[in-house]
Parts: sequence; structure tokens; C-alpha cells
Amino acid sequence: MVDYLPENAPSTNAMDIMEEEFDGALENTRVMIQDVTIQEALSYKEKLENIDGVSNVTWLDDAIDIKTPLELADSETVESYYQDGKALISFHVEEGMEVETTDTVYELIGENNAMSGEALDTATSQKMTGSESMYAAALLVPMIILILILSTRSWIEPVFFLTAIGVSVLINLGTNIFIGEISFITQSVSPILQLAVSLDYAIFLLHSFSDYRKKTNDPEEAMRLAMKRSFPAIAASASTTFFGFIALTFMNFEIGSDLGLNLVKGILLSFISVMVFLPVLTLTFYKWIDKTQHRQLLPSIRNIGSLVLKLKIPVLLLVLVLIVPAFLAQSQTNFIYGIGDQPETTRPGSDAADIEEAFGKYTPMVVLVPAGDVAREEELVEELEDFDEIKSVISYVNTVGAAIPPEYLDETVTEQFYSENYSRIILNTNAEQEGDVTFALIDRVKATTADFYDDDFHLLGESVTLYDMKNVVQKDNTVVNLLTVLTIAVVLIVTFRSISIPIVLLLTIQSAVWINLSVPYFTDSPLVYVGYLIVSTVQLAATVDYAILLMEAYKENRKEMRALDAIKKTIDEKIFSIAVSASILTSVGFILWFTSSNPVVSSIGLLLGRGALLAFVMVVLFLPALLVTFDRLIEKTTWKANYYKEEK
Repeated sequence: MVDYLPENAPSTNAMDIMEEEFDGALENTRVMIQDVTIQEALSYKEKLENIDGVSNVTWLDDAIDIKTPLELADSETVESYYQDGKALISFHVEEGMEVETTDTVYELIGENNAMSGEALDTATSQKMTGSESMYAAALLVPMIILILILSTRSWIEPVFFLTAIGVSVLINLGTNIFIGEISFITQSVSPILQLAVSLDYAIFLLHSFSDYRKKTNDPEEAMRLAMKRSFPAIAASASTTFFGFIALTFMNFEIGSDLGLNLVKGILLSFISVMVFLPVLTLTFYKWIDKTQHRQLLPSIRNIGSLVLKLKIPVLLLVLVLIVPAFLAQSQTNFIYGIGDQPETTRPGSDAADIEEAFGKYTPMVVLVPAGDVAREEELVEELEDFDEIKSVISYVNTVGAAIPPEYLDETVTEQFYSENYSRIILNTNAEQEGDVTFALIDRVKATTADFYDDDFHLLGESVTLYDMKNVVQKDNTVVNLLTVLTIAVVLIVTFRSISIPIVLLLTIQSAVWINLSVPYFTDSPLVYVGYLIVSTVQLAATVDYAILLMEAYKENRKEMRALDAIKKTIDEKIFSIAVSASILTSVGFILWFTSSNPVVSSIGLLLGRGALLAFVMVVLFLPALLVTFDRLIEKTTWKANYYKEEK
């Protein structure tokens, strides 16, 4: 996630400077060795130093002189590294080698000892991506096939749907080679999302083809008419999703651009596949459709439109009551800006809990200040040591001694503290990785350091990165949501040639988005911010199709009958198609949530599944109530509406 911060982010700049100035990188992993003596712990430290990808191994001997009795040393410092026969050793794992290196460390420490840290989290996520994507697909494909079999009258049609979209998914995955690399979040989410949001295109076309087969004996003519009839609906559906995903690429936090670009490619490829490949596939094998016909497996839904209209007033009142608190609550949720904690059911999760129980929280930070003024550095270190959240400070002035000039010592002693331009001060804190307390601590460290060095210093560490991430993504939120709404509104204006219809449709879906995103606030459960940001865009872009499908049918029916009759007929005709689309997206979301151990992917899945379900309910219940209530206004603000007029 750090790689996707903008290059001008303060923590990114600080990391670049430290890598240029110092050989030793900041520790990103810890191991806890149980039942060991001081000498045995030192032996483990030496073995860790010899593992490829491991550097900057730090333990008690780097903080104090362990040749003197431990009873004479500062007890708080000693207990940060060694207590009750347990040794806590920190080290850095090189970027790009997380999987191999952490596997080797696990072999060294065995089952009875524990490891945790940022590098292990990355390794775990990378290893899980492939296996969990396959597991999700293994659950999802049969689920989608079942939904499609229940919703069609041919055993083979679902295969055509999945083949057309599956080909485009594979091509999209293949084109990632030209990008170079993509996030494991994108790898987990993008293929499944592409399948879910674009399957509708294939369903629209083949349903239309089936209708025209009843009117003409020529399959090619039926397909030509089906393509002509379904093209506007498919184009409108693809456009809203396309532009919604385009909005993600405008995020400064580049994970949005990474995922957005993949989904934009996917939607474009799915559209081409449905309009070019699927017709050819269908005409080549249409006889298979004829030979595999079966009776309708689900009973017809009748008179649902009448029931919906009876609920018109209660639904309007309920949504009006919910919409304001939902809008306010969704922006007040307690957010997580990283990837969150690993589940305790996994070894990394249980190891992290064991280490925290023994040694408490641990979040290191590094302060880089200009080298050369030892007295000023000593004053700063003394002030930082007084912070309650800082367990220990490792610097030249309090480890070697301010009285000893650095130039009198061997470079092997001073290189971890001094470079040509900077002095490095390591802060070992007991703060959480992120949160209000941690971010307040960062502000205090910055303010204290600024008292001595003005703005001529740098601060870095995982929590500092998350601090920057928070500032970046909060600005992204406004831009992305505004772009999504505006671009989709333009598509809807062009599609329906109306000012009021886009407002009605967007209000329906956006209300579902707000209600969905407010649930974590009311249940007091933290929400991964990246998931929140992505779903607030994806849900709107993907589920507005349901509203478009209902609105197009209503508009045609309204030309032939009164508003009440038109909405009844429209709901009876389209609720089944909308339910099929919504059930597929809901299944995708909940399966992602169920199968993924990655907190970001899991939260995206839960929000997406719940969001699709809420969007379906809003389109079926709330949208009809709006259309009937504002029928006259919609007619007056729609170009060539040609609504039915009763003869007087």
C-alpha cells in the first residue's frame, strides 16, 4: 500500500532520503523467541543476520551494554527486548523478498515461537491472493451458473454468458503484463468484479435474441434485431460503469488508479466481447440452445407491481427518515487506513497477538535531523524520551554518548546513527499502528522536532505512512465521488434526454450507497477506508444499471398508459431481470467477504454484497414511488416524453 502513495507525500520523500543516506533500513518485522538465555538470543540474532533479505537486526545489545548486569540497566529498556525468558528481536525484510524471507525465518524459529510485522503482512497477503481468488471463483462460478439456470430456459445459455465474459476477463488479466505490476488487491477483486458487473450485457443480448427468435425463423435476422434493440441498454449500462471506474483513476492514492484502470479495461473488453464475440458464438451454436430447452424453473412473479404501489407512501417516508442520518453517519465512521489486523485464526494473526500480549504494542518511527549539532540533538532526544507513548529512543547521543565525538570512533559504530548529512533517531513506541492516539503522537513528535530544527527534518515509519495516507485519501474522497456522480449524470442525461430522470435515478442509488456505508457507524465497527472509497464508487456505477433497466421499460409503457398502470406493468415485467443481476453482484460481494483473509478485500466484498442488495430494494420499492409522485415533473423536463394522455 505504501508504494501507491504519491511521490510528493512527506513519508515517501523521507523514505527515499533514508535509503540514500543510510544502509540500514527501518525494522518492519519482529520475532519472539521463548525460553532463551541472553546468549541463546544472541545466537538467534546472528542466524537471522545470515538470512538473505534480512538486514538491520536489532536487539537488546544494540540499546545497552549487555556485558554489565541487566539489573543495573534501565528496566523499561531491558523489558522492551527481553523479559521472562522471551527475547524480542527486530529486523528489516527487503522489499520484494517478503515471501521467501519470512518463510525462511519461520523455518528458523519453528512452531513454538512467533513473528509479526509489516513484511509478514505483505507476504501473507501475496500468498493468499492466488489461492483465495481460486477459492472465490470455485464458489462463485457454480453460484452464478445456478442463478442463470434458474433464470433462463436453456441449460446451455449460462455457458454462453460465462464464455463471453470469461474470455474478456482472461484477456484483461493478460494485458496487465503491459502495465508491469498490479496490486494484490486489484488481482483479488478486479476479475470477479468485472465478471459480476458485465454479465448483464450478455444477459440483455441473449434475452433479446430469444424474444426475436419467436418473431422470425432466421437466426441471423433475430440476432441483428436483438443487437439493434439491446445496444442502447448495454451501451448505457457499460458507460455508467466505465465512467464510474474512470473516476477512480483520478485518486492521488494510486491504488485507485491501479484498480480503476483494470476495471475500465475490463468493462471495455466485456462490451466488445458481448457485441462481437457473443453473437458469433450464439449463431454458431444456436441449435444447442434449441436442443437444451427446459421449462421455467422458477414460478412467475405476478401482481408484485400492485403490492409495491400500496407501499408507496410508507417507503417514501421511511427513506426520507433514513437518508439524512445515513448521509451524516457514513462520513463519521471509524476508518482504518492500512490493511487492518490479520485474523487471529491465521498463524500471523495469532503470532501478533502473542507478541503484543508479552511485549505490548510496537510501532517504530524514525526522525532524520541535520547532522553536526550534537548538543541540540541531545536536547531533542531528552524531550522525546519524556513522551509516555515512546518506550525507548535509540540515537548516538544516548547509546554511544554525546561526550564522545563521532569522528573518533570506527565507522561501523557510527554508520547506523550518522550519514554525511543526517542524524538518525529511532523511536520505539507502544502506540497502535494507526488511530487518533497514534496520529496525535505523530503531530506532537513533529511539533517537538520543529522546535529545534524548524521544517528541516523528516519523519518516517509505518504509522507515519498511514498518517499521510489518511490525508491523501480524504482529499480523494470528494474528488472521486463528485466525478462519479457527474459523469454518470451526463450519461443518464444523454440516454434519457431528461433533466429530472438522472436526478431521480441517482437519488435512488446514492441513497442505497449512503445507507450501506452508514452501517459500520451504527454498528461501531471500523471500516477499511480504501474499501469505503472504492465501494462508494463501484456500488453507484454498477447498480445504477438496475434503475436504468426499470426506467427504460417504464418510459415505453408510460407512452401507452397512465403512470400507475405503467409502473405496475414495468415492475411485473422487469423485477425478475433486476433480481437476477442483483443476486449475481450480491453473491460476488458476499463470497469475496467470506473467502478473503485480506481485510481490504473482505471489506470491499461485504460492502459490495450489502450494497447490491440495498440497491435492488431501493430500485424496486423507492424508485417506483418517486416516478409516480413526480410523474408530471418528469414529463415536463423530458425531451419528447410523449406520455399517454387520457381522453377527456
